[in-house]
Amino acid sequence: MARSAVVTGAAMGMGMLMARKLAQRGWRVFAGVMPGLDKSELTRGVELTVIDQNVTDPAMVRSGAAEVTKALAGAGLDLLINNAGIANIATGVIEGVDLEESKRLFDVNLFGQVRVIQAFLPLLHASRQAPRIFNFSSGAVRVPMPCSGMYNMSKYAVEGLTNTLRYELAKFGIQATSIEPGAVKTHMTANPVESTASIWDRTSPEMRKRYEAKLRPITEHLGKMLLDANDPDYVTDRVLRLVDVRRLKPRYMVGKEVRMLPLMQALLSETAFERLVAKQFNI
Repeated sequence: MARSAVVTGAAMGMGMLMARKLAQRGWRVFAGVMPGLDKSELTRGVELTVIDQNVTDPAMVRSGAAEVTKALAGAGLDLLINNAGIANIATGVIEGVDLEESKRLFDVNLFGQVRVIQAFLPLLHASRQAPRIFNFSSGAVRVPMPCSGMYNMSKYAVEGLTNTLRYELAKFGIQATSIEPGAVKTHMTANPVESTASIWDRTSPEMRKRYEAKLRPITEHLGKMLLDANDPDYVTDRVLRLVDVRRLKPRYMVGKEVRMLPLMQALLSETAFERLVAKQFNI
């Protein structure tokens, strides 16, 4: 029997690539897409099912789960990929960050994942094929850069969610892991130099006066680094290798700039690692 998967945030970027690659490999794929977004590239030349999915809308998430439940007809769900997320809001220094934007960011990046997990866990419990959950976190939890604090915090929270699920679901045979990708060339990282510069355009005059001279060189350096982001095919191929790993680790770093971080953090004290990063970014 073909294995089944739900992929959130599948209209573009890594979500679209993972949904398409799984479908090409014979999986039965349900691709979650925000209503109104173009689906033509997602569905071109592959057989998959698109479900309307706004992860901030509880009723829509439940409706999508009911649709998948009906389609699977008791077979259960084998893989849930929680990929949907946003990054370019609630930016800026913590002292001046917009808390309403921050709530929206957390509603997508954290609570969106929780809603999806709650809705689809009954189907994962019904699977007989080593069901698993991939929650997308970020390499930012290893090196949390200035002016992206709320995004960093949301991804730290995803790690906490995954760690808890690993204990809660272990006796049911359901495995969960966090995916910590480095920067990836997608719509979220398009025009990185301009995007990082715009952080200061959205910052209040008071905060700019206090922070910009000291922190702008760091955000500019980060923007230039993002020009060399990872190829999305490289990242998604490595993520999808995990579907056949017998025992998942708590987290996986994927990307050329993050793959050595676990070793460095294991060898160095927290203080020494922090000093190393600070030196690299001239903090």
